[in-house]
Amino acid sequence: MTIRVLLADDQTLLRSAFRVLVDSEPDMEVVGEAADGAEAVALTRSAKADVVLMDIRMPGTDGLAATRMISSDPELSHVRVVMLTTFEVDEYVVQSLRAGASGFLGKGAEPEELLNAIRIAAAGEALLSPVATKGLIAKFLAQGGASDDGQETQAYSERLAALTGREREVLVLVGGGHSNDEIAERLEVSPLTVKTHVNRAMAKLGARDRAQLVVIAYESGLVRPRVE
Repeated sequence: MTIRVLLADDQTLLRSAFRVLVDSEPDMEVVGEAADGAEAVALTRSAKADVVLMDIRMPGTDGLAATRMISSDPELSHVRVVMLTTFEVDEYVVQSLRAGASGFLGKGAEPEELLNAIRIAAAGEALLSPVATKGLIAKFLAQGGASDDGQETQAYSERLAALTGREREVLVLVGGGHSNDEIAERLEVSPLTVKTHVNRAMAKLGARDRAQLVVIAYESGLVRPRVE
């Protein structure tokens, strides 16, 4: 199945470079280009995109607002957004994940990293580049990146109550940055069993993908950030 990719960035030259790269792959194609967030949202719908490469900073409607619009639209529930940042350490990283992005990638990433990012996002996995690790997200949350909305935290706590003991255990390990294979080894179960627990936790918590589980794990207080 071909992955349909939308490019959203106000730099024409960068979009052109990304288009050449993406279109060179047999399993993906660029279905549209947008220069701002509003256009990105409209094209995501009309072009039936699977993955959106979204620049955080764009004129008018920025990437953060556009991501919220996409993630809150039930008709676009299958769409995955990968945020593009100028620097790996970006003040909007946690906000973008909370808004519904599947992860983020620096604009200086190697071509293979970018193509990998598209495939990982399309598969519903959490995309966190090597430099921007889950530990970094925890650090942002610990330094005030977490939501101050008490009602939101309470809502997460109530939803956590619906998880089974094993699902909570798996969620903690997901929040710690472990893969399904690593979790399976720790719990002495099969990777397929872990995947089932992850999917059930996502459904109960209203998470779009694995990246959202990571954020929820920290937002709810189930996983405590460790700051160096």
